[in-house]
Amino acid sequence: MSLLTLRGVGKRFSSGTQALSDLSFQVSNEEFVSLLGPSGCGKSTALRLIAGLIAPDSGEIIWSGARPELAFVFQEATLMPWADALTNARLPLDLKKVPRGEANSQAAAALARLGLKGFESAYPRELSGGMKMRVSIARALAARPRLLLMDEPFAALDEITRVGLNDDLLTLAREDGITVIFVTHSVMESAYLSSRVLVMSPRPGRIKAEIALPPGPRDRLSPAFAAGQARVAGALLAVA
Repeated sequence: MSLLTLRGVGKRFSSGTQALSDLSFQVSNEEFVSLLGPSGCGKSTALRLIAGLIAPDSGEIIWSGARPELAFVFQEATLMPWADALTNARLPLDLKKVPRGEANSQAAAALARLGLKGFESAYPRELSGGMKMRVSIARALAARPRLLLMDEPFAALDEITRVGLNDDLLTLAREDGITVIFVTHSVMESAYLSSRVLVMSPRPGRIKAEIALPPGPRDRLSPAFAAGQARVAGALLAVA
């Protein structure tokens, strides 16, 4: 069942830069869709339009029913440096005025799911880059969104940390029935995480290729995964 549709969406900024032109795609419930493309092609702009942070100049964004509860995870963890991990993870619940006891319970549960049980009182300065990102994801999941928007959240992390977070993200999305739209520059990451990869053209961005990948657990060392990765790489090279 469709969750949202972008139809002919365009966006030009006040600088005169045409970021997107005729951007059209559909996302179904509980899909994991990656937006892949060269730097500056409008991937992040597309996420911000979907989140309602900015408005399109042309085209339309159509929701199947009311826009669902959504959460946004940025490339930087964007944690409050003066607040501990529990308080950071609790932020969206505080904004919704959830009673403090209930909010603490939900935030602590979210941190535990991200492997941070016992770190509730730790401050961002005491956490590694990977742990900070885990707090950021816990903060997003604490509000129990139906749609998770992720803008290159693992780009600055080392490969071992990145691989572990990829696996955790897939597990959490599957357990919670969350739809994910994920921006990345990594062919391997997009092929591993996604049910579909949408390859965007250089600016102004539009969808130039769509690669559907087989469902189910993926083995990074398997010939099947290598073949899927090659398909994604080929599509990206064709638009570079």
